[in-house]
Amino acid sequence: MSSHYAVINPATGEKLSEYPTITDAGLQDAIEAASEAFQGWSRRVGVAERTALIARVAELHLERKQELAEIAVREMGKPLDQAIGEVEFAAAIYQYYVDYGAEYLADEPIELADGTGSAFIRRAGLGVLLGIMPWNFPYYQVARFAGPNIVVGNTILLKHAPQCPESAAAMEAIFQDAAAAVGAPAGVYVNIFATNEQSAVVIADPRVQGISVTGSERAGAAVAELAGKHLKKVVLEMGGSDPFILLSTDDLDAAVQDAVNARLDNNGQSCNAAKRFIVIDSLYDDFAAKFVEVFTAAQPADPFAEGTLLGPLSSEAAAKRLGEQVDHAKKQGATVLAEGSRSGTYFGPTVLADVTDEMDAYHEEFFGPVAALYRVSSEEEAVLLANDTPFGLGSYVYTTDSAQALRMADAIDAGMVWINLVLGDAAELPFGGVKRSGSGREMGRFALEEFVNKKLIRIAG
Repeated sequence: MSSHYAVINPATGEKLSEYPTITDAGLQDAIEAASEAFQGWSRRVGVAERTALIARVAELHLERKQELAEIAVREMGKPLDQAIGEVEFAAAIYQYYVDYGAEYLADEPIELADGTGSAFIRRAGLGVLLGIMPWNFPYYQVARFAGPNIVVGNTILLKHAPQCPESAAAMEAIFQDAAAAVGAPAGVYVNIFATNEQSAVVIADPRVQGISVTGSERAGAAVAELAGKHLKKVVLEMGGSDPFILLSTDDLDAAVQDAVNARLDNNGQSCNAAKRFIVIDSLYDDFAAKFVEVFTAAQPADPFAEGTLLGPLSSEAAAKRLGEQVDHAKKQGATVLAEGSRSGTYFGPTVLADVTDEMDAYHEEFFGPVAALYRVSSEEEAVLLANDTPFGLGSYVYTTDSAQALRMADAIDAGMVWINLVLGDAAELPFGGVKRSGSGREMGRFALEEFVNKKLIRIAG
Protein backbone atom coordinates (compact mmCIF):
# COMPACT_ATOMS: atom_id res chain seq x y z
CA MET A 1 0.00 0.00 0.00
CA SER A 2 1.36 3.40 -0.97
CA SER A 3 2.17 5.81 1.84
CA HIS A 4 0.99 9.40 1.75
CA TYR A 5 4.34 10.47 3.26
CA ALA A 6 6.41 11.33 0.22
CA VAL A 7 8.93 13.91 -0.96
CA ILE A 8 7.70 15.45 -4.21
CA ASN A 9 9.98 18.21 -5.42
CA PRO A 10 7.63 21.14 -6.12
CA ALA A 11 10.11 22.65 -8.57
CA THR A 12 10.01 19.59 -10.83
CA GLY A 13 7.03 17.50 -9.76
CA GLU A 14 9.33 14.49 -9.34
CA LYS A 15 8.67 12.05 -6.50
CA LEU A 16 12.04 11.69 -4.83
CA SER A 17 11.27 9.32 -1.98
CA GLU A 18 8.48 7.71 -0.02
CA TYR A 19 8.27 6.78 3.64
CA PRO A 20 6.01 4.03 5.03
CA THR A 21 3.13 4.97 7.26
CA ILE A 22 3.59 3.68 10.80
CA THR A 23 1.75 0.47 11.62
CA ASP A 24 -0.80 0.40 14.41
CA ALA A 25 1.54 -1.79 16.43
CA GLY A 26 4.40 0.57 15.72
CA LEU A 27 2.27 3.48 16.88
CA GLN A 28 1.61 1.77 20.21
CA ASP A 29 5.32 1.13 20.57
CA ALA A 30 6.03 4.82 19.90
CA ILE A 31 3.53 5.96 22.55
CA GLU A 32 4.97 3.51 25.05
CA ALA A 33 8.54 4.61 24.32
CA ALA A 34 7.59 8.25 24.93
CA SER A 35 5.69 7.32 28.09
CA GLU A 36 8.57 5.27 29.46
CA ALA A 37 11.02 8.08 28.67
CA PHE A 38 8.84 10.49 30.62
CA GLN A 39 8.41 8.23 33.63
CA GLY A 40 11.95 6.90 33.67
CA TRP A 41 13.99 9.94 32.65
CA SER A 42 12.32 13.29 31.97
CA ARG A 43 10.50 13.58 35.28
CA ARG A 44 13.35 12.09 37.29
CA VAL A 45 16.28 14.16 36.10
CA GLY A 46 16.80 17.86 36.66
CA VAL A 47 16.54 20.71 34.22
CA ALA A 48 20.33 20.60 33.73
CA GLU A 49 20.15 17.11 32.20
CA ARG A 50 17.24 18.06 29.97
CA THR A 51 18.91 21.24 28.75
CA ALA A 52 22.09 19.27 28.02
CA LEU A 53 20.06 17.20 25.57
CA ILE A 54 18.60 20.29 23.90
CA ALA A 55 22.03 21.94 23.78
CA ARG A 56 23.30 19.03 21.70
CA VAL A 57 20.19 19.25 19.50
CA ALA A 58 21.02 22.90 18.82
CA GLU A 59 24.63 22.04 17.97
CA LEU A 60 23.60 19.28 15.58
CA HIS A 61 21.24 21.60 13.73
CA LEU A 62 24.16 23.92 13.03
CA GLU A 63 26.53 21.09 12.16
CA ARG A 64 24.02 19.68 9.66
CA LYS A 65 22.44 22.92 8.49
CA GLN A 66 23.39 22.57 4.83
CA GLU A 67 21.96 19.07 4.64
CA LEU A 68 18.81 20.08 6.51
CA ALA A 69 18.32 23.16 4.35
CA GLU A 70 18.63 21.21 1.12
CA ILE A 71 16.00 18.78 2.36
CA ALA A 72 13.57 21.66 2.93
CA VAL A 73 14.19 22.99 -0.57
CA ARG A 74 13.41 19.58 -2.05
CA GLU A 75 10.31 19.12 0.08
CA MET A 76 8.57 22.47 -0.15
CA GLY A 77 10.48 24.77 -2.48
CA LYS A 78 11.87 27.25 0.04
CA PRO A 79 14.80 29.23 -1.43
CA LEU A 80 18.06 27.76 -0.12
CA ASP A 81 19.26 30.93 1.62
CA GLN A 82 15.98 31.12 3.53
CA ALA A 83 16.12 27.42 4.37
CA ILE A 84 19.58 27.85 5.87
CA GLY A 85 18.27 30.80 7.85
CA GLU A 86 15.38 28.69 9.13
CA VAL A 87 17.72 25.97 10.40
CA GLU A 88 19.87 28.58 12.12
CA PHE A 89 16.78 30.10 13.73
CA ALA A 90 15.66 26.68 14.94
CA ALA A 91 19.07 26.19 16.56
CA ALA A 92 18.77 29.60 18.23
CA ILE A 93 15.36 28.65 19.65
CA TYR A 94 16.74 25.45 21.16
CA GLN A 95 19.70 27.38 22.57
CA TYR A 96 17.39 29.95 24.13
CA TYR A 97 15.81 27.30 26.32
CA VAL A 98 19.25 25.95 27.19
CA ASP A 99 20.28 29.42 28.35
CA TYR A 100 17.11 30.37 30.22
CA GLY A 101 15.27 27.15 31.03
CA ALA A 102 16.61 26.78 34.55
CA GLU A 103 15.87 30.42 35.37
CA TYR A 104 12.29 30.27 34.12
CA LEU A 105 11.58 26.92 35.81
CA ALA A 106 12.97 27.89 39.20
CA ASP A 107 10.62 27.51 42.15
CA GLU A 108 8.37 30.54 42.56
CA PRO A 109 7.79 31.49 46.22
CA ILE A 110 4.39 32.74 47.37
CA GLU A 111 4.14 35.16 50.25
CA LEU A 112 1.59 33.82 52.73
CA ALA A 113 -0.87 36.30 54.23
CA ASP A 114 -0.89 34.55 57.61
CA GLY A 115 2.89 34.38 57.74
CA THR A 116 2.98 30.75 58.79
CA GLY A 117 5.19 28.26 56.98
CA SER A 118 6.08 28.61 53.34
CA ALA A 119 4.62 27.95 49.91
CA PHE A 120 5.91 27.89 46.37
CA ILE A 121 5.06 26.85 42.82
CA ARG A 122 7.18 24.13 41.26
CA ARG A 123 6.82 23.60 37.51
CA ALA A 124 6.97 20.11 36.05
CA GLY A 125 6.14 18.40 32.79
CA LEU A 126 2.74 16.81 32.20
CA GLY A 127 3.88 13.76 30.24
CA VAL A 128 3.68 12.76 26.59
CA LEU A 129 2.69 15.47 24.10
CA LEU A 130 1.64 15.12 20.48
CA GLY A 131 2.87 17.76 18.04
CA ILE A 132 1.14 18.05 14.66
CA MET A 133 3.33 20.25 12.51
CA PRO A 134 2.99 21.96 9.08
CA TRP A 135 5.16 21.88 6.00
CA ASN A 136 5.94 25.58 5.56
CA PHE A 137 8.64 25.82 8.25
CA PRO A 138 9.63 22.20 8.84
CA TYR A 139 12.39 22.90 11.40
CA TYR A 140 11.37 26.15 13.04
CA GLN A 141 7.86 24.94 13.86
CA VAL A 142 9.20 21.81 15.54
CA ALA A 143 11.85 23.75 17.48
CA ARG A 144 9.36 26.12 19.06
CA PHE A 145 7.27 23.16 20.22
CA ALA A 146 9.86 20.53 21.14
CA GLY A 147 12.53 22.80 22.63
CA PRO A 148 10.62 24.31 25.56
CA ASN A 149 8.54 21.23 26.25
CA ILE A 150 11.47 18.84 26.56
CA VAL A 151 13.23 21.33 28.83
CA VAL A 152 10.07 21.50 31.00
CA GLY A 153 10.12 17.71 31.29
CA ASN A 154 7.64 16.48 28.69
CA THR A 155 8.34 13.93 25.98
CA ILE A 156 7.32 14.34 22.35
CA LEU A 157 5.48 12.41 19.67
CA LEU A 158 5.92 14.36 16.44
CA LYS A 159 3.57 13.97 13.47
CA HIS A 160 4.91 16.09 10.64
CA ALA A 161 3.16 17.08 7.42
CA PRO A 162 2.94 14.29 4.83
CA GLN A 163 5.15 16.23 2.40
CA CYS A 164 7.95 16.65 4.96
CA PRO A 165 9.00 13.09 5.84
CA GLU A 166 12.68 13.57 5.03
CA SER A 167 13.06 16.58 7.32
CA ALA A 168 11.02 14.76 9.97
CA ALA A 169 13.35 11.77 9.80
CA ALA A 170 16.40 14.04 9.87
CA MET A 171 15.16 15.75 13.04
CA GLU A 172 14.43 12.43 14.74
CA ALA A 173 17.98 11.36 13.91
CA ILE A 174 19.28 14.56 15.52
CA PHE A 175 17.31 13.91 18.71
CA GLN A 176 18.40 10.28 18.81
CA ASP A 177 22.05 11.24 18.35
CA ALA A 178 21.73 13.94 20.99
CA ALA A 179 20.04 11.55 23.40
CA ALA A 180 22.78 8.98 22.94
CA ALA A 181 25.41 11.65 23.57
CA VAL A 182 23.97 12.66 26.94
CA GLY A 183 22.59 9.35 28.12
CA ALA A 184 18.91 10.09 27.57
CA PRO A 185 16.42 7.57 26.18
CA ALA A 186 15.44 7.79 22.51
CA GLY A 187 11.79 8.01 23.56
CA VAL A 188 12.17 11.63 24.61
CA TYR A 189 11.41 12.52 20.96
CA VAL A 190 9.72 10.03 18.63
CA ASN A 191 8.72 10.73 15.03
CA ILE A 192 5.52 9.06 13.82
CA PHE A 193 4.47 8.88 10.17
CA ALA A 194 0.83 8.60 11.21
CA THR A 195 -2.46 9.03 9.38
CA ASN A 196 -5.15 11.37 10.68
CA GLU A 197 -7.02 8.34 11.98
CA GLN A 198 -3.95 7.18 13.86
CA SER A 199 -3.49 10.69 15.25
CA ALA A 200 -6.99 10.39 16.73
CA VAL A 201 -5.86 7.20 18.47
CA VAL A 202 -2.87 9.07 19.93
CA ILE A 203 -5.04 11.94 21.18
CA ALA A 204 -7.41 9.51 22.88
CA ASP A 205 -4.60 7.56 24.57
CA PRO A 206 -4.50 8.26 28.34
CA ARG A 207 -0.70 8.35 28.28
CA VAL A 208 -0.86 11.49 26.09
CA GLN A 209 -1.48 14.69 28.04
CA GLY A 210 -1.56 17.47 25.45
CA ILE A 211 -1.57 18.34 21.78
CA SER A 212 -0.05 21.22 19.85
CA VAL A 213 -1.23 21.90 16.30
CA THR A 214 0.05 24.33 13.72
CA GLY A 215 -1.96 24.20 10.52
CA SER A 216 -5.27 24.98 8.91
CA GLU A 217 -8.45 26.05 10.67
CA ARG A 218 -10.04 22.77 9.62
CA ALA A 219 -7.24 20.70 11.15
CA GLY A 220 -7.17 22.80 14.29
CA ALA A 221 -10.92 22.57 14.81
CA ALA A 222 -10.91 18.78 14.31
CA VAL A 223 -8.06 18.26 16.77
CA ALA A 224 -9.51 20.69 19.33
CA GLU A 225 -12.87 18.89 19.21
CA LEU A 226 -11.22 15.52 19.79
CA ALA A 227 -8.90 16.87 22.47
CA GLY A 228 -11.85 18.43 24.26
CA LYS A 229 -13.71 15.14 24.21
CA HIS A 230 -10.78 13.57 26.04
CA LEU A 231 -10.10 16.58 28.30
CA LYS A 232 -6.65 17.22 26.86
CA LYS A 233 -4.93 20.60 26.78
CA VAL A 234 -4.42 21.91 23.24
CA VAL A 235 -2.40 24.78 21.75
CA LEU A 236 -3.48 25.99 18.31
CA GLU A 237 -1.60 28.14 15.81
CA MET A 238 -3.76 28.57 12.75
CA GLY A 239 -3.71 30.91 9.78
CA GLY A 240 -3.60 34.65 9.50
CA SER A 241 -4.42 37.55 7.21
CA ASP A 242 -2.14 40.09 8.82
CA PRO A 243 -2.60 43.79 8.08
CA PHE A 244 0.31 46.04 7.14
CA ILE A 245 -0.89 49.53 8.05
CA LEU A 246 0.93 52.56 6.68
CA LEU A 247 -0.19 55.88 8.20
CA SER A 248 2.96 58.00 7.87
CA THR A 249 6.62 57.54 7.00
CA ASP A 250 9.83 59.47 6.52
CA ASP A 251 11.03 56.95 3.93
CA LEU A 252 8.37 55.56 1.63
CA ASP A 253 10.85 53.46 -0.34
CA ALA A 254 11.97 51.70 2.84
CA ALA A 255 8.39 51.12 3.91
CA VAL A 256 7.59 49.63 0.50
CA GLN A 257 10.61 47.33 0.67
CA ASP A 258 9.56 46.16 4.14
CA ALA A 259 6.04 45.52 2.85
CA VAL A 260 7.40 43.44 -0.03
CA ASN A 261 9.73 41.51 2.27
CA ALA A 262 6.85 40.79 4.62
CA ARG A 263 4.74 39.39 1.79
CA LEU A 264 7.42 37.36 -0.02
CA ASP A 265 8.98 35.60 2.96
CA ASN A 266 8.89 31.81 2.53
CA ASN A 267 7.41 32.17 -0.98
CA GLY A 268 4.49 34.05 0.56
CA GLN A 269 3.52 30.92 2.52
CA SER A 270 3.79 32.19 6.08
CA CYS A 271 0.90 32.43 8.54
CA ASN A 272 2.11 35.74 9.94
CA ALA A 273 3.10 37.31 6.63
CA ALA A 274 1.65 40.72 5.83
CA LYS A 275 -1.19 40.04 3.41
CA ARG A 276 -3.50 43.07 3.53
CA PHE A 277 -1.85 46.43 2.93
CA ILE A 278 -3.88 49.25 4.44
CA VAL A 279 -2.56 52.66 3.39
CA ILE A 280 -3.64 56.17 4.31
CA ASP A 281 -5.15 58.05 1.37
CA SER A 282 -2.36 60.64 1.09
CA LEU A 283 0.26 57.91 0.57
CA TYR A 284 -1.80 55.30 -1.25
CA ASP A 285 -1.12 56.16 -4.89
CA ASP A 286 2.65 56.48 -4.45
CA PHE A 287 2.77 53.35 -2.28
CA ALA A 288 0.74 51.32 -4.77
CA ALA A 289 2.95 52.29 -7.71
CA LYS A 290 6.19 51.58 -5.86
CA PHE A 291 4.87 48.37 -4.28
CA VAL A 292 3.81 46.90 -7.60
CA GLU A 293 7.21 47.74 -9.10
CA VAL A 294 9.27 46.21 -6.30
CA PHE A 295 6.96 43.27 -5.63
CA THR A 296 6.78 42.12 -9.24
CA ALA A 297 10.55 42.43 -9.67
CA ALA A 298 10.85 39.20 -7.67
CA GLN A 299 10.00 36.56 -10.22
CA PRO A 300 9.78 32.82 -9.45
CA ALA A 301 13.08 31.02 -9.92
CA ASP A 302 15.00 27.87 -9.03
CA PRO A 303 15.02 27.66 -5.22
CA PHE A 304 18.54 26.25 -5.26
CA ALA A 305 19.88 29.19 -7.29
CA GLU A 306 21.84 31.86 -5.46
CA GLY A 307 19.82 34.99 -4.73
CA THR A 308 16.39 33.49 -5.40
CA LEU A 309 13.72 35.40 -3.46
CA LEU A 310 10.69 33.51 -4.71
CA GLY A 311 10.65 29.81 -5.40
CA PRO A 312 7.75 27.53 -6.34
CA LEU A 313 4.73 27.06 -4.14
CA SER A 314 4.72 23.93 -2.04
CA SER A 315 2.61 21.79 -4.35
CA GLU A 316 0.41 21.71 -7.43
CA ALA A 317 -2.62 21.74 -5.14
CA ALA A 318 -1.41 24.88 -3.37
CA ALA A 319 -0.81 26.68 -6.66
CA LYS A 320 -4.18 25.62 -8.03
CA ARG A 321 -5.96 26.81 -4.89
CA LEU A 322 -4.24 30.19 -4.98
CA GLY A 323 -5.02 30.61 -8.67
CA GLU A 324 -8.68 29.84 -8.06
CA GLN A 325 -8.80 32.46 -5.32
CA VAL A 326 -7.32 35.12 -7.60
CA ASP A 327 -9.63 34.21 -10.48
CA HIS A 328 -12.64 34.33 -8.17
CA ALA A 329 -11.60 37.73 -6.83
CA LYS A 330 -11.39 39.05 -10.38
CA LYS A 331 -14.86 37.70 -11.22
CA GLN A 332 -16.27 39.38 -8.12
CA GLY A 333 -14.88 42.74 -9.18
CA ALA A 334 -11.41 43.13 -7.66
CA THR A 335 -8.97 45.26 -9.65
CA VAL A 336 -5.77 43.51 -10.67
CA LEU A 337 -2.82 45.90 -10.45
CA ALA A 338 -0.38 43.16 -11.36
CA GLU A 339 -0.91 39.51 -12.23
CA GLY A 340 1.98 37.10 -12.20
CA SER A 341 2.38 34.31 -14.69
CA ARG A 342 1.58 30.78 -13.54
CA SER A 343 3.34 27.61 -14.56
CA GLY A 344 2.89 24.48 -12.51
CA THR A 345 3.88 25.35 -8.97
CA TYR A 346 5.52 28.63 -10.00
CA PHE A 347 3.24 31.57 -9.23
CA GLY A 348 4.24 35.15 -9.99
CA PRO A 349 3.58 38.09 -7.64
CA THR A 350 0.01 39.33 -7.93
CA VAL A 351 -1.51 42.54 -6.54
CA LEU A 352 -5.24 43.13 -6.01
CA ALA A 353 -7.08 46.34 -5.18
CA ASP A 354 -10.67 47.47 -4.70
CA VAL A 355 -11.49 44.36 -2.66
CA THR A 356 -14.77 44.90 -0.78
CA ASP A 357 -16.37 43.07 2.11
CA GLU A 358 -18.84 41.51 -0.32
CA MET A 359 -16.03 39.53 -1.95
CA ASP A 360 -14.65 36.21 -0.72
CA ALA A 361 -11.13 37.61 -1.09
CA TYR A 362 -11.88 40.08 1.71
CA HIS A 363 -12.32 37.27 4.23
CA GLU A 364 -9.85 34.65 2.97
CA GLU A 365 -6.18 34.03 3.58
CA PHE A 366 -4.02 34.06 0.43
CA PHE A 367 -1.19 31.58 1.06
CA GLY A 368 1.26 32.65 -1.60
CA PRO A 369 2.62 35.79 -3.32
CA VAL A 370 -0.69 37.65 -3.57
CA ALA A 371 -1.17 41.05 -1.91
CA ALA A 372 -4.37 43.06 -1.45
CA LEU A 373 -4.16 46.87 -1.21
CA TYR A 374 -6.71 48.99 0.67
CA ARG A 375 -7.09 52.77 0.84
CA VAL A 376 -8.29 54.40 4.09
CA SER A 377 -8.93 57.98 5.11
CA SER A 378 -8.11 57.84 8.83
CA GLU A 379 -6.51 55.94 11.69
CA GLU A 380 -9.96 54.87 12.83
CA GLU A 381 -10.87 53.46 9.44
CA ALA A 382 -7.56 51.60 9.33
CA VAL A 383 -8.32 49.93 12.67
CA LEU A 384 -11.82 48.94 11.60
CA LEU A 385 -10.51 47.40 8.39
CA ALA A 386 -7.59 45.68 10.10
CA ASN A 387 -9.93 44.06 12.63
CA ASP A 388 -12.61 43.11 10.11
CA THR A 389 -11.28 39.59 9.63
CA PRO A 390 -11.80 36.22 11.29
CA PHE A 391 -8.06 36.06 11.93
CA GLY A 392 -5.93 37.72 14.58
CA LEU A 393 -2.34 36.53 14.36
CA GLY A 394 0.11 39.36 13.65
CA SER A 395 -0.03 42.95 12.44
CA TYR A 396 2.33 45.68 11.25
CA VAL A 397 1.98 49.41 11.89
CA TYR A 398 4.11 52.06 10.17
CA THR A 399 3.86 55.57 11.56
CA THR A 400 6.15 58.41 12.59
CA ASP A 401 3.85 59.23 15.52
CA SER A 402 4.84 57.18 18.59
CA ALA A 403 1.59 57.92 20.41
CA GLN A 404 -0.39 56.82 17.38
CA ALA A 405 1.68 53.64 17.18
CA LEU A 406 0.69 52.63 20.71
CA ARG A 407 -2.94 53.57 20.13
CA MET A 408 -2.95 51.29 17.11
CA ALA A 409 -1.24 48.52 19.03
CA ASP A 410 -3.95 48.70 21.68
CA ALA A 411 -6.78 48.79 19.15
CA ILE A 412 -5.73 45.97 16.82
CA ASP A 413 -7.17 42.52 17.51
CA ALA A 414 -4.03 40.43 17.12
CA GLY A 415 -1.61 38.41 19.17
CA MET A 416 1.38 40.38 17.88
CA VAL A 417 1.96 43.96 16.74
CA TRP A 418 5.15 45.03 15.01
CA ILE A 419 5.80 48.77 14.79
CA ASN A 420 7.98 50.07 11.95
CA LEU A 421 9.62 46.71 11.29
CA VAL A 422 8.93 43.31 9.73
CA LEU A 423 10.55 39.88 10.04
CA GLY A 424 11.54 40.70 13.60
CA ASP A 425 10.81 37.30 15.14
CA ALA A 426 13.26 36.15 17.79
CA ALA A 427 13.57 33.17 20.11
CA GLU A 428 12.70 35.28 23.16
CA LEU A 429 9.52 36.77 21.65
CA PRO A 430 6.19 34.94 22.16
CA PHE A 431 4.29 33.86 19.05
CA GLY A 432 0.54 33.31 18.82
CA GLY A 433 -2.80 34.83 17.95
CA VAL A 434 -6.45 35.36 18.84
CA LYS A 435 -9.79 34.70 17.15
CA ARG A 436 -9.52 32.01 14.45
CA SER A 437 -5.74 32.29 14.41
CA GLY A 438 -5.61 30.09 17.49
CA SER A 439 -4.84 30.09 21.18
CA GLY A 440 -1.79 29.64 23.35
CA ARG A 441 1.74 30.92 22.86
CA GLU A 442 4.97 29.46 21.57
CA MET A 443 8.50 30.86 21.85
CA GLY A 444 9.86 32.98 24.66
CA ARG A 445 9.20 32.15 28.29
CA PHE A 446 5.46 31.73 27.71
CA ALA A 447 6.08 28.53 25.73
CA LEU A 448 7.28 26.95 28.97
CA GLU A 449 3.90 27.68 30.59
CA GLU A 450 1.59 25.89 28.15
CA PHE A 451 2.11 22.20 28.97
CA VAL A 452 3.27 22.36 32.56
CA ASN A 453 1.95 21.44 35.98
CA LYS A 454 2.24 24.54 38.16
CA LYS A 455 2.24 22.52 41.34
CA LEU A 456 1.54 24.26 44.61
CA ILE A 457 3.67 23.05 47.52
CA ARG A 458 2.84 24.42 50.99
CA ILE A 459 4.91 23.59 54.05
CA ALA A 460 3.69 24.07 57.58
CA GLY A 461 5.67 26.50 59.74
